[in-house]
Amino acid sequence: MARKQTTAGPGFDDTSTAVVVGLNAAIVTIAEAEPRTLVVRAPGQWDALPFGPFDPLKHRTMDVGLRRWVQDQTKLDLGYVEQLYTFGDRGRHRHPEDTGPHIVSVGYLALVRAQDMGEDATAQQSSWRCWYSYFPWEDWRQGRPAIIDGKIAPLVGEWVARATTPALKARRRERLDLCFGLNGIAWDEEKVLERFELLYEAGLADEAAMDGRKNARRRLGVAEDAQDVPALGDPMLHDHRRILATAMGRLRAKLKYRPVVFELMAEEFTLTELQTTVEAVMGQKLHKQNFRRQVEKTGLVEGTGRMTTKTGGRPAEQFRFRREVVTERAAPGVRVGAPVRGRSSRAAAR
Repeated sequence: MARKQTTAGPGFDDTSTAVVVGLNAAIVTIAEAEPRTLVVRAPGQWDALPFGPFDPLKHRTMDVGLRRWVQDQTKLDLGYVEQLYTFGDRGRHRHPEDTGPHIVSVGYLALVRAQDMGEDATAQQSSWRCWYSYFPWEDWRQGRPAIIDGKIAPLVGEWVARATTPALKARRRERLDLCFGLNGIAWDEEKVLERFELLYEAGLADEAAMDGRKNARRRLGVAEDAQDVPALGDPMLHDHRRILATAMGRLRAKLKYRPVVFELMAEEFTLTELQTTVEAVMGQKLHKQNFRRQVEKTGLVEGTGRMTTKTGGRPAEQFRFRREVVTERAAPGVRVGAPVRGRSSRAAAR
């Protein structure tokens, strides 16, 4: 007698647990020495990354679907695109009492050259915004951001102190120190997502209130916050600030071992323009001579023999990316070296 097959949960033919696959694009460019991301906004809503559902009847692949949604919403045709991560946590898009489908978001990173931004990319309520407006603590180009020691450390410290056990308190303290470079620990520019997740878990991100977390310190829609908790960066719709944080961390890490920075550069550029672009992405000021030595040593660029005066100073030589380096070396990234430290902090929030 054949044994009846049973399952512990719903099968693929069960429509009671519907899931919608969303496609989200973190589109990045460097304009006027600032890293900018393309956002869309409906009236009365927070900024959002360009996004839309994956339709398997219309989109042959998710990559095709993403490009079509971006083109429809922003009039921008994407070039370099890579998939980041799949975000499927329950409780951010959906609450227990909701009857709609669960949303799984597939995040992508796209890089655009400044000259390819185009005026049409600002159509339909879309705009380019500096990504440090969402993460002001990530920009160290003018020194350690004042928001870290003035606001974040005390507020997260209160959350650490509220831990119910000594072990939990120690783990929270360690996370705070590791994420924000406290108590002698060095700043790690790649931990963008970990820092945002810590603020979210501590109830300090506006998204925590929108998602209904009970420990949310800021209450949306209240003109005068009773607990006087300041805003920590501009919020974004749904999980979009989390996706943007993932894109930032990925780009900062990948820049060191792949020549992706040249996807943000014009065909010809000066070494100053290249350094400024790297600094904008990394959120760090780099030593000029050390940076140039590293770039020349790695063979990433070659001189064109042409000079330019567009920088306003002395004529500077123009360079271009040596594409042959991809086959010459296993990890042809930009060695950023040690950042310039010790500068006084300016206003953290831009």
